[in-house]
Amino acid sequence: MVKIGFGSFGDSFSVCSLKSYLAEFIATLLFVFAGVGSAIAYDKLTTDAALDPAGLVAVAVAHAFALFVGVSVAANISGGHLNPAVTFGLAVGGNITILTGIFYWIAQLLGSTVACFLLNFVTSESVPTHGLASGVGAIEGIVFEIIITFGLVYTVYATAADPKKGSLGTIAPIAIGFIVGANILAAGPFSGGSMNPARSFGPAVVSGNFADNWIYWVGPLVGGGLAGLVYGDIFIGSYSSVPVSEDYA
Repeated sequence: MVKIGFGSFGDSFSVCSLKSYLAEFIATLLFVFAGVGSAIAYDKLTTDAALDPAGLVAVAVAHAFALFVGVSVAANISGGHLNPAVTFGLAVGGNITILTGIFYWIAQLLGSTVACFLLNFVTSESVPTHGLASGVGAIEGIVFEIIITFGLVYTVYATAADPKKGSLGTIAPIAIGFIVGANILAAGPFSGGSMNPARSFGPAVVSGNFADNWIYWVGPLVGGGLAGLVYGDIFIGSYSSVPVSEDYA
């Protein structure tokens, strides 16, 4: 059964929880600064970068590297979510309460927004937003985001949140970074390859362009929730005795 818990204000405002929110803010800021910054930098150095395959690879690699580092630096404090869809998927599996998850969301959204404001200030360039490619409809875009976010959150569960992960947990940040990079290569030319509402929200705030932004909430949250249901509820929930895990508490 789904193990969603609301939580209590006492737990959500404990010293440990407050440190987790700060860790999520900093890690998400670093991730978005590098990810969005790579797109700005490539556009600065080339012409029609968005249509250049090399640009897609550069942005995918930058996001993979940045997420690997972001997850690593926050893992011991907050679990290294950096993504509202990951937080939601883990909440569905009972790894974090809804109340604490909401504060994670706030920290992640603030981190992304501050990163984009900083990029806008230091580069004096417009901040690119996620959007659908020509010929790709809203439904197709949502399905793309559902699939790739499912892959991301499923990977998070398998390598980091599964109590039976064993030594596999040591490569969790690498695996998570790799799946994000691979998904951007696959979905970037179509849906933008967000997988992360916070990653899409910050640029939208700074640019003032919220066109299609809802797609990058609906798709990732549905995909993350499904991954939490499948892996967290069906697989982990079927274990005869589930050890207490503090990785994503």
